[in-house]
Amino acid sequence: MVNLLYIAAIVAAVAFLILCISLSMTLGSLKKTMKSMSETMDGLKDQLEGVTTETTELLHKTNALADDIQQKSEKLNTVVDAVKGVGESVNGLNQSVRKVTDSITTEAERNSEKVAQVIQWGNVAMNIANRVKEMKSTRSTGWTVYKANPNQKRLPSPNQR
Repeated sequence: MVNLLYIAAIVAAVAFLILCISLSMTLGSLKKTMKSMSETMDGLKDQLEGVTTETTELLHKTNALADDIQQKSEKLNTVVDAVKGVGESVNGLNQSVRKVTDSITTEAERNSEKVAQVIQWGNVAMNIANRVKEMKSTRSTGWTVYKANPNQKRLPSPNQR
């Protein structure tokens, strides 16, 4: 039984040795993995610092752009208000023109007979004037009208002699 105990102790020692070797290899492999992971984390840290810097710059530019857009939007609002005012003015002008046009149309319809009579009388007057011109032109043909010279002495008329 003592031999059996020695054999059991040797088997336990060999098993423990195999366990230690196996654990040592696993820890060595874990050490390599951890070292690789550490290097990756260091590289990731550097990359994240670059990304953080770029993100910060982008955020500042975005804020500046937002401020610029806000200022331009406020200026555009004044332009829109001005255009709105112009539109309202044009609307008012259109309404005034419509009122004037309507009143002129109403007055023209009311006075259409008078206007027609005035046109007729105007045509009659023009016809009379044309006939008078024609008559004058036919009368004066063949006759010459002489005007007296103011420097020449006048002969006494038969009544004055």
